[in-house]
Amino acid sequence: MAAADEKVRLTAQHIVRTLATSKNAADDMIRILSGFDDRFSDLFPSSAASGGPSAGDDRPATSGEESQAIGRDPTKEMSGSPMKGCNKSSLTTVQEVNDGEEISAQERHGISEDDSVRLEMAEKLILMWDSSANSISSLFESSEEAAQYLSAVDDLISISSDQSLPTSHRVGAESSLQLAMSRLEDEFRNLLSQPTTDNSTSHHSVSLRRMALSDPTPVTSDPPESPQLGELEHSLSLPLSSEVVAPYIVAPDTIFDLKQIALRMIAARYEPELCQAYSDTRREALTDCLVSLGVDKMSIEEVQKIDWPTLDSKMKKWIQALKIVLNGVLIEEKRACETIFESSENLKEECFAEAAKGCVLQLLNFGDAIAIGKRTAEKLFRIVGMYEALAEVLPELESLFSGHARVFVKEEAEGILSRLGGAVKGTILEFGNLIRGEMSKKPMQYGEIHPLTRYVMNYIRLLADYSSALNSLLADENAYGSDQGTGASTAEGANLTPLGNCMLTLITYLETNLEEKKKLYEDEALQHIYIMNNLLYIVQKVKDSEMKTLLGDNWIRKRRGLIRQHSTGYLRASWTRVLSFLRDDGLVGSGHSNRNALKEKFKNFNNAFDEIYRVQTNWRVPDPQLREELKISVSEKVVQAYRSFYGRSKGQFDGRSASKYIKYAPEDLENHVADLFEGFPGVPGNPRGREAC
Repeated sequence: MAAADEKVRLTAQHIVRTLATSKNAADDMIRILSGFDDRFSDLFPSSAASGGPSAGDDRPATSGEESQAIGRDPTKEMSGSPMKGCNKSSLTTVQEVNDGEEISAQERHGISEDDSVRLEMAEKLILMWDSSANSISSLFESSEEAAQYLSAVDDLISISSDQSLPTSHRVGAESSLQLAMSRLEDEFRNLLSQPTTDNSTSHHSVSLRRMALSDPTPVTSDPPESPQLGELEHSLSLPLSSEVVAPYIVAPDTIFDLKQIALRMIAARYEPELCQAYSDTRREALTDCLVSLGVDKMSIEEVQKIDWPTLDSKMKKWIQALKIVLNGVLIEEKRACETIFESSENLKEECFAEAAKGCVLQLLNFGDAIAIGKRTAEKLFRIVGMYEALAEVLPELESLFSGHARVFVKEEAEGILSRLGGAVKGTILEFGNLIRGEMSKKPMQYGEIHPLTRYVMNYIRLLADYSSALNSLLADENAYGSDQGTGASTAEGANLTPLGNCMLTLITYLETNLEEKKKLYEDEALQHIYIMNNLLYIVQKVKDSEMKTLLGDNWIRKRRGLIRQHSTGYLRASWTRVLSFLRDDGLVGSGHSNRNALKEKFKNFNNAFDEIYRVQTNWRVPDPQLREELKISVSEKVVQAYRSFYGRSKGQFDGRSASKYIKYAPEDLENHVADLFEGFPGVPGNPRGREAC
């Protein structure tokens, strides 16, 4: 029992010595212990002898003297100490108790006066900034105050980690250090959230919105004051703009302070809290950056419900945002992170990964939603653009991360890139099916170019702008370059690139469709005009674009040969009957019967020619060269034959009867032929007398 009493007495003595820094706290503890067992009053007579307050009394006002600093010898008499007023007998009893404790002499007397003062001053400074009056102020508004605070933190770290000092003092330092770390964490977050100011970046701030849109032009302005933003600008080779998007880049003028905070928190073993503060703050800033660039956080279902015009805009913004973020923002983010956490390799990698991974995944998730969405022809070029953009930044993306984060991000990005590639190939196949399946039954009036021809050729022409990506994607595809039942020649595409084979197949689909649509015209001559118009449009689109390189000159020569064949077919279908009236069949001598036969021939010719004139002046051949070539062909074949027949027959009629039966002089016929294929209705006998459409 005596041993237990002694142990309680020893414990109480240790508690009082530990609480020696506060008179009120020490007196309260003595009062509580005395109330628990009056034997404690013998050990601590100072409380009773001094007439200390009872448990129910209010605490006395603090004296004007400063309270005892942590680390002073608790057995010395000083103002406010619970040991003040102890008699010698009491002190002797305490000394005897201490001699029995397992506490070394170094722990009782192991802190110097200098360390004691340092601890006291550090605690006061930390408590001052922890008060409500200073809770809304930033200590980094003043470099002098920040330096004093950080110096105090250094002292607390040193004292709390010095195992040669008494436990009570180390515990006190750790308690104050905890307050300091909480304050520094708040300051760290605030500095990270601080927008870039005009003064900190001068005229060298980066406009994220214009990074992907500006022409790569060398910078001609003054050298950048901010090394971070200046290096970012140089790496992008893009001009700077006054349109600053500051909140998304760590303000260069805060980097030094952030680094100083990080050094203290790392030294105090507060790495988890430090990393959490950085990751949370920067993750939010990077997400805001994406939103400002038009990339909202959306689920796959939400993306697939968006109407096409809106989705088209979002896909375009995604391509720009991907380049801006991967080629600019995250490079700068990593540079800032590496500077702030220069003293810790692990924190460099972990903090950047945690801050940037969410931003990267938000970008990738949108790409994935597009890749697995419905495949429609209008999406193709945006999807190819997304594929190219992601393929371009993939090496940069991989280099930003390390360890498990690098493996994870690489696998995600490569998987989405593969799915985007699959979407491109699938969409091209769908486009081919669309061409073959277009079965409109209404013929184009007057044999003009079909809208399908314009749409398909403009579509295919745009494929050439993505030749590098498409050649890579289509290299292993068997769907292109073989006839596939389309009539496309395997030999014709033997020496073509994968994209060239793809184009050849799609154009063959179009040509096959056009051949079917010409059957909608009852007039065979108009069928030829229709095919010539459409074939020539196809050839011109190929000749005047990169498609010429992909399909080759031989392909163009073959199509021009087809046009000439259809031109011959037109002449035969239109003018064979007309020319039959200009032959000398049935004409014998120069008698009456012969004149009657001539009259019939001229009459039939006039009627046939007038009918062709009325019809074919409405027909339209848009290409001037083809139109003139057709007119020349008609003149050479028809007008020349008429001129010869006219010369042979005119002498068979006298003046009055000649004008009655011979309606056209050869020159009149030439003028009428000049009106063909202009798309305006003509009046026979009144060449170039066109009415408005």
